[in-house]
Amino acid sequence: MTFAVLTAVTLGFRLQLRHQLLAQEAFNELSLQDARRAALSIALFALGTEALGVATLSLFLVPQLGWAEGAYQALFYTVSAFNNAGFSLSSDSLGGWAGQPGILLTVSALFMLGGLGYIVVMEVLQKRRWRAFSVYTRIILIATILINLLAFVLVFLLEMNNPETLGSLSTGDQLLAAWFQATTPRTAGFNTLDIGSLTMATSLLLMALMFIGGAPNSTASGIKLSTLAVLIATTRSFLKGNETVFILKRSITNDMVMKALATTAIGVLVIFAATFALSLFVKDDFLNLLFEVISAFGTVGLSRGTTEHLGPAGQGIIMLVMLIGRLGPLMLGYMLMVRKPSSVKYARVEFPVG
Repeated sequence: MTFAVLTAVTLGFRLQLRHQLLAQEAFNELSLQDARRAALSIALFALGTEALGVATLSLFLVPQLGWAEGAYQALFYTVSAFNNAGFSLSSDSLGGWAGQPGILLTVSALFMLGGLGYIVVMEVLQKRRWRAFSVYTRIILIATILINLLAFVLVFLLEMNNPETLGSLSTGDQLLAAWFQATTPRTAGFNTLDIGSLTMATSLLLMALMFIGGAPNSTASGIKLSTLAVLIATTRSFLKGNETVFILKRSITNDMVMKALATTAIGVLVIFAATFALSLFVKDDFLNLLFEVISAFGTVGLSRGTTEHLGPAGQGIIMLVMLIGRLGPLMLGYMLMVRKPSSVKYARVEFPVG
């Protein structure tokens, strides 16, 4: 979307009203002019961060691979990590660097920055004080820290005795590999462990992380951290009997609640439909098929070995899911339906649910 807006502005194209609304929704801005300004700022932020990433990775890779190859791989993995692509030049992803914390922590920092998004990172750099941060930034930071720590502990505990994953590593390498594998599913999709050898419980955990994804206006996909926060707050408010939804002592509008519900509902429907369709063309375990679809929806790229057996029909399904995941569930809904609020008021009705 950033590239599309910048291209339209550079070439002087006049966007139709529907496209203007899509751009404003994508950048969470109130006007097209603000969306243009945000697109330019995001592009500059991305270039600056990637330049720093290339320089840092080069410090570790050039001594090992030489100037040409080291600089090339530093550039490749920086772009792949920051943009949450997860592409690797090796068949085992980053498994060959499993014991090199300098490389793995740099790559981890890059895809986490990409997953936080421009708005959060710039606000942290500019304001620097927790109380000065907006509610949105605090929600994203709290959710990121809590989910990463919880996932790290669970991956470590679930895999520490698995001889095919963490069990064969030293304690230090176990902690490093567990951290890396816990943080990458929501964003980039790199791996230092064999995904197909993970326990079923860990695989389910990774699917949940891939479905959640990162922050809005970031390089990550999924339903987004803020959506999860609104869903949790809505559930808590309902169970407590509150008519208003609160997050961090701030009330949430009904429009935000409906957006969160719609995003999650569309995401679940897409995953269900794609898994059903994939099961018609690909013969594999249900867990592997579901893992493949959720990974595509989150544009993560992790796989339990199903990708190479997809065939033309399966590849088409996965590509479609990746496209939907990258555009976002709400964006799909906006493109398929014309927003035209009804002016008719109907009588209220209540019936059993849940």
